[in-house]
Amino acid sequence: MVIIVINKRIEELVNILNEASKNYYELDNPTITDQEYDDLYRELENLEKEYPELIPSNSPTKRVGGKVIDEFSKVEHTVPMMSLGDIFNEDEVREFDARVKKTISNPTYVCELKIDGLSVSLLYKDGKLVRGATRGNGVVGEDITHNVETIKNIPLNIDFKDEIEVRGEIYMPKKSFLKLNEERRKNNEAEFANPRNAAAGSVRQLDSSIAAKRNLSTFIYHLPESNKYNIKYHHEALDFMKSLGFNVNSSIKLCNNIDEVIDYIDFWTKERPNLPYEIDGIVIKVDNLSDQEKLGFTARTPKWAIAYKFPAEEVLTKLTNIEFCVGRTGKITPRADLNPVHVAGSIIRSVTLHNEDYIKEKEIMINDTVAIHKAGDVIPEVVRVIKERRNGSEIPFKMITNCPICGTNLVKKENEANYFCPNNNCDARKIEGLIHYASRNTMNIEGFGDEIVEDFFNMGYLKSIPDFYKLDKYKKELMELEGFGVKSINNLLDSVENSKSNSLEQLLFALGIRHVGKKIAKIIASQFKTMDNIINAKVEDIESIDDIGSIIALSIREFFDNESNIDMINELKELGMNMEYIGSGIEEKEDFLNKTFVLTGTLTQMGRNEASELIESKGGKVTSSVTKKTSVVIVGDSPGSKYDKAKELGITIWSEEEFLNHLS
Repeated sequence: MVIIVINKRIEELVNILNEASKNYYELDNPTITDQEYDDLYRELENLEKEYPELIPSNSPTKRVGGKVIDEFSKVEHTVPMMSLGDIFNEDEVREFDARVKKTISNPTYVCELKIDGLSVSLLYKDGKLVRGATRGNGVVGEDITHNVETIKNIPLNIDFKDEIEVRGEIYMPKKSFLKLNEERRKNNEAEFANPRNAAAGSVRQLDSSIAAKRNLSTFIYHLPESNKYNIKYHHEALDFMKSLGFNVNSSIKLCNNIDEVIDYIDFWTKERPNLPYEIDGIVIKVDNLSDQEKLGFTARTPKWAIAYKFPAEEVLTKLTNIEFCVGRTGKITPRADLNPVHVAGSIIRSVTLHNEDYIKEKEIMINDTVAIHKAGDVIPEVVRVIKERRNGSEIPFKMITNCPICGTNLVKKENEANYFCPNNNCDARKIEGLIHYASRNTMNIEGFGDEIVEDFFNMGYLKSIPDFYKLDKYKKELMELEGFGVKSINNLLDSVENSKSNSLEQLLFALGIRHVGKKIAKIIASQFKTMDNIINAKVEDIESIDDIGSIIALSIREFFDNESNIDMINELKELGMNMEYIGSGIEEKEDFLNKTFVLTGTLTQMGRNEASELIESKGGKVTSSVTKKTSVVIVGDSPGSKYDKAKELGITIWSEEEFLNHLS
């Protein structure tokens, strides 16, 4: 029974991948992304490795790509143009090194940027370019000589009379890509999705004048049959091709061990955005050509080279369901359940859909294929729905009318996008409120993760905020819980006790007052100094403070007009909670006082939150956008458009080093 299921899945994967290859190679119309193809291909490889008897004759693992279209004459490659295997993380890089070392004792590697373009073979006879060809299916490609001749950095003549073939990548520089799409917009033509597609579309034009206008470029990176030219190392082959006038990438590096390879990968992962062309990974090759020969090939790829692929920032996956979460303020947030997918180094299983308006605007339905975007530490989001993938199984979204936890009718205030559960006694709201209270950015009670808070709530030990400070009564019972002991419970209770001395702004933020975030809490606390002063403040007193609007003022007043909230604060006082503004204890400085700062790029000495807190502690203010009112822009590594805007407006710019000097 298991064999039947496995065989059916293999057949399904083969059909999907072959159809995708046909659309990509023959029709020039990709229907799935590289990431999807890679994921499916790896699944097929794993199944075929475990069940070799089930490998079908038409499996894509037996060949490189699709068929060659008939519009161009066919070219048979004397030496097959093989593709490379893909790896995606440091562990797999080290596994590649371990496989090589089973055959080669002390390998050295050449690392190259993996240019995101179209593979090309260039053949020269008697010093003249006689043929340019695509890779095609690896054995047979297409003759694109007429278009290759239009690419300015491909030499038409070289000072070498013997027959020689070199291989590389045709690509479109970022500037050329932007210019091309701008022209296509003006002409009401469909824009290219990315530079690689634009390059591929350009070299496959029958009219060479079209390719000539698109400012294509090349990097040459491989010399087949290098031994013919008395070359013993790959890096020597690169130098040789460069000496003949070919454009060889200047960022290639010879690495003595795998740690240097990983350092190279780490460097270009950060520097990638600053390149004038697109790269999608790093190619790692064994340098010694005799070692390459010893390692040999699989049916599809060389064993002496591998391609490290950068984590995708945008991938496609299926949205399988929409669930609803209840926040500490009662806000109902739709959440999308997804087929798990790798994006920007993380496995994403769910994403927020924010609210009903967001879902309607993007026309999201259950069972849709959606594009998910995540860059760095940014929260992943649904970018768009891939409507052409719809097959009739999609289910329209419908907003709920009752709280999914307590069943209370939801309410939606006028001019607001969100629905709320108005029941203050809703268990979900209570749990989320307790999690928020203990979190790092509020009271910073170490040890109280989401699961522990929820477990303690369900066990009856933690039903309200004051209950944190009564947990010592249950010390014996808590120590008997699975996973806890004397030391862990003592640490929890010590952290609870330490939180009593936090400054007023931390408590104010932790209480979960609607519209009162960390920054607003600090402004309020520093202005009123004590909790009693805040409790007794009128709406107009609160509203008169800079950066505090009427909505925030009314929300604060509404919170303290609630008798149960006052009872809770009085109970916290009795339990020994500090109710006064202490502040950070750091003196304000003239360099920062009453100035507005913007941060851009990556800081190496601290995180952005820490930098913002330091600026505010010195009397400054941090905003997200550069305007004429901005005083200083602090620039880290790889700054974005904010840096350009600051230069344009003549705003003072500090490097990270200058920022640290001003702080000290």
